[in-house]
Amino acid sequence: MQNERALSSPPSDGVSALRFTPDGLLLASSWDSALRVYDVQADEVRACFLQPSPLLDCDALTDGQHAVSAGLDGAVRLHALAGGDSTTLGHHDGGVRCVRQASGANVVVSGGWDKSVKLWDVRAPTPCVSTHEQPDKVLALCAGTPGSTSSAPLLVVAMCGRLVHLIDLRMPAEPLQRRESSLKCQTRCVAQMPDGTGYALGSVEGRTAVEYVDPAAQDKKYAFKCHRAVVNEADAVFPVHAICFHPRLGTFATGGGDGLVNVWDAAHKKRLCQFRKYPTSISALAFSPQGDAIAIAASYAFEQGEKPNRPSDSIHVRQLTDKELRPKVRAA
Repeated sequence: MQNERALSSPPSDGVSALRFTPDGLLLASSWDSALRVYDVQADEVRACFLQPSPLLDCDALTDGQHAVSAGLDGAVRLHALAGGDSTTLGHHDGGVRCVRQASGANVVVSGGWDKSVKLWDVRAPTPCVSTHEQPDKVLALCAGTPGSTSSAPLLVVAMCGRLVHLIDLRMPAEPLQRRESSLKCQTRCVAQMPDGTGYALGSVEGRTAVEYVDPAAQDKKYAFKCHRAVVNEADAVFPVHAICFHPRLGTFATGGGDGLVNVWDAAHKKRLCQFRKYPTSISALAFSPQGDAIAIAASYAFEQGEKPNRPSDSIHVRQLTDKELRPKVRAA
């Protein structure tokens, strides 16, 4: 396709996360224990940080010079993108499922299968600022949106048992709100709106929920089916593996186990477009800093167990148009 191309040197095993740096480099963490840094325009790997265990997540820091990664071995690591050095900030007592730099706060946040959230100051000699026990394993978290217009350092933590905590990072010891997901099955991913007023949750049942932070705005929340199909005259349900909000518009994209990417208008509850079908599951998504492109990881996520001859992992970068992204204005 003219508006899309696949990167020529993808990871050799499952892609766990994609994130853009502020200057447009693309980070990819994967189960082959590597964090790769891509120059998308040149289609080349700028750096590759090999780690002792598979990586479950990554994020770019706002300084544009560093990235963080989360490992199955419980380690949270800092990587210097220019110098090629990696430093272990510290450990969880189990695998670290997610790691994010918080918008509006100068901290990195990690959530682990050891039922804890940790805050890190990457500049400090002792980086771990604090540890906060959670009621269950952390499955996903978000700490703002790249380019966010919100100054509130809000953390959304999704856990087993459909638990969701909203945490003010200025007072992280006690959640602002304790919630239960409106989705009936386990949460797979979560992402915040750019203005900080709400967030979207994706679940293993092929549904997405749009929620709002303000307790007085709960009448606005809703949930919908998004990655489902009829296969051989039977309903097939596919997990929602990835959600990302456009950095400026109120639209967001979902990627599922059906190999499809959908773009949604959150305010009007409409699907704007659906991209072509990819050869396998969509495991990760990321909008570029300007919002004019989206990175898509097509990587089997083992929803249906081990498969012989499964498609190779690939990363695609798609240039976007206003028609695909911009909410439609209703006629008066």
